[in-house]
Amino acid sequence: MYCFARKTHSYLDLDTGLGFDSQIVVKTNAGELLARHLASPRWHGAHIAMGTNVDCYQRAEGRYRLMPGIVSALRDHANPFSVLTKGTLILRDLELLKQAAEVTEVGISVSVGFTDRELWRTVEPGTPSPERRLDVVRTLTDHGIGCGVLMAPVIPFLGDRPDQLRDTVRAVAEAGAQSVTPLVLHLRPGAREWFMAWLAEHHPGLVRRYERLYADGAYAPTWYQRRVTRRVHELAAEYGIGPARRGEARRLPPPGTPTPVPVRDDPGPTQLTLL
Repeated sequence: MYCFARKTHSYLDLDTGLGFDSQIVVKTNAGELLARHLASPRWHGAHIAMGTNVDCYQRAEGRYRLMPGIVSALRDHANPFSVLTKGTLILRDLELLKQAAEVTEVGISVSVGFTDRELWRTVEPGTPSPERRLDVVRTLTDHGIGCGVLMAPVIPFLGDRPDQLRDTVRAVAEAGAQSVTPLVLHLRPGAREWFMAWLAEHHPGLVRRYERLYADGAYAPTWYQRRVTRRVHELAAEYGIGPARRGEARRLPPPGTPTPVPVRDDPGPTQLTLL
C-alpha cells in the first residue's frame, strides 16, 4: 500500500498502482551474473545490501529460487552482505546463511512496523503477519545469526499511539532482536498517490491531517520523526534491546511489571547503539 518502490515500476513503463501489485519483473539469471561479478578482478569485495528497494524474499522467490544461488555465490567469495525482508521465506535458506556467516559478515534485518493485527490486515495485505516475521527474528537468533528489526513504517495517526509503540518494541525484544530502528512513513511520488487514495476511502477524516503533515514533501516533519524516534529509543532501553550474545533470547517480565532503576555511582547519560 505504502511501498516506496512503487515509483521504480514506472522506470519500466509499468503502472505504479495495480500494476505494481500484479506485474513482477524477475531477473532469472541474477545468481549467475553476481557470481561473475564477484569473480572479476575489478571487484574489491564491497558490502552488498539486498532488499533495500524490493523484497528479495517476496512470493515470487518461492517459484524462482534465486536467493540460494545468490547467497551461495556470496558465501563462496566471502563477500559481506545484508538482507532486509518482511518475508518468512528467508528461513528456507537458513543453512546457507549460517555457512556464509562463518566466513563473512552477514547482517539480517526484518521489517516489522507494528504488531497491530487490524492495521496489518489493512495496509499490508498478502504479507506474513507481524508475529510470523518476529518468529523469523527468533529463529535466526537461535541459530547464531544476529538479526535486527527495522520498525517501518511507523504510520502517523494509525500506528503511532504510545501503546502501539510499546507493544511493538516489547514484541521485538521478546523475539531476541539485537536492535530496533524506527522509520516513519514516507510518501514518495507513486506511493503517495496510491496511499492517499486508500486513506480517502478508509480513513477520510485523516486526509487533511496527512496533507498538513506531508505538506513539504515525501517526509514527515523533523519534529515528528524525532518524537517517534526518541520514544522508540526509550522503550528499547527499557526492554534491554541492544548488543547481546548471539543466540541469547531475552526473558522479559510480565506486562505491567515496574522497570527497576539501577543504582549508579555516575548517573551520566548512556547512548543506545542502533543499526
